[in-house]
Amino acid sequence: MYVCSCFGITEQQVRQHAETGACTPRQIAGACKAGTDCGSCVRKIQALLGRGACPGARRWTRSS
Repeated sequence: MYVCSCFGITEQQVRQHAETGACTPRQIAGACKAGTDCGSCVRKIQALLGRGACPGARRWTRSS
């Protein structure tokens, strides 16, 4: 499934970039340009990264 229509970037490609260390939307953009044109895919990228696409990322939660 495509994440970024502007550059034809798929979920699998985002996951591959995440596995090699691109763990933020900005780093993903640097790796493949996804999110740098219209920006509509940035939330999709954030969701993928939040679902464990980036194995080394720390997850921070706010305590109430």
